[in-house]
Amino acid sequence: MRPHNDRRILVVGAGLTGAVIARELADAGIAVTVIDQRAHVAGNAHDEITSHGIRRHRYGPHMFHTSNVAVVAWLQRFTAWVPYRHKGKAMLDDGSLVTFPPNRDTAAIVGSDNILDIFYRPYTRKMWGRPLEELHPSLIARVPMRDDDCEDYFPNDTFQALPLHGYTRMVENVLDHPLITVRLEQPYETLLQAGAEHVFNSMPIDEYFGYALGELPYRSVRFHHFDLPLPRLYPVPIVNFTHDGAFSRVTEWKNFPAHGENPAMTTITVEEPCDYRDNDMERHYPVKDRDGANLALHRRYKSMVPDTMTFVGRCGTYAYLDMHQAVSAALAQARRYLARPPA
Repeated sequence: MRPHNDRRILVVGAGLTGAVIARELADAGIAVTVIDQRAHVAGNAHDEITSHGIRRHRYGPHMFHTSNVAVVAWLQRFTAWVPYRHKGKAMLDDGSLVTFPPNRDTAAIVGSDNILDIFYRPYTRKMWGRPLEELHPSLIARVPMRDDDCEDYFPNDTFQALPLHGYTRMVENVLDHPLITVRLEQPYETLLQAGAEHVFNSMPIDEYFGYALGELPYRSVRFHHFDLPLPRLYPVPIVNFTHDGAFSRVTEWKNFPAHGENPAMTTITVEEPCDYRDNDMERHYPVKDRDGANLALHRRYKSMVPDTMTFVGRCGTYAYLDMHQAVSAALAQARRYLARPPA
């Protein structure tokens, strides 16, 4: 397939955001080059099959949930789905498991007045490296307490499912277009945008500008993967830890549907939150502080962005995006660009 014109776009990042933007532009007849410094596509949603036949998400569990029918319709072009409604648990000090986010049954077990100190304070300090009071309230609102017996983690989302063949295959399908060229293990370099009329850039915006105004803080996670000669460990895929130790939660992958069936082995991943500077600069979560200083710094960087570039994705926009939000934002950004007159 030949492009409809001589226009060419550079997309930095082969994660979900970059792939969606690239596909929208390619479907409109524009040639797109997608680069990524990693050796794989799908970004932090990348998954792989272990030697024991179990699907593992390399960078922690990703669960797709949304009520945005337009996003679901767009993604259904590239994957079949397996229905899955997530139910989480937390492990108390005595090893017993209770529903998390806390519902009425959990409150009856631990006491309503203890919920904040048992479930939120220790996890917040581990996850964000600072006390609860220093963080924006919206971070806690993501996992609200319930006053009923519902066990669903995302009770209000109308579509909840996992890609039948994994997120990596889904993103590969999105990028499978004759006008899209993918170059992996390719860090961003200025010369790569030569001849491109626009760059959609998902790299950290402060890194792009050489930290001229200072660093934007991020939290990261070290992932410890283990294969165990056991048929099963937990009744659910994800168990949060309530202790004060370094580890925040564990994922048992075969408990997700379409993630492998091995009767003799199970694969788990234990998460250890840390500062991104202590983990090879791997950025996972922007830090939304209570006073908004980090977002103010991001706005200063954003004011420096040239007209020929748009920063996108979690690191580019310094925003905590769920997967459906990333897809929705990427579609909107690509369509706004296509509505502009060509340069």
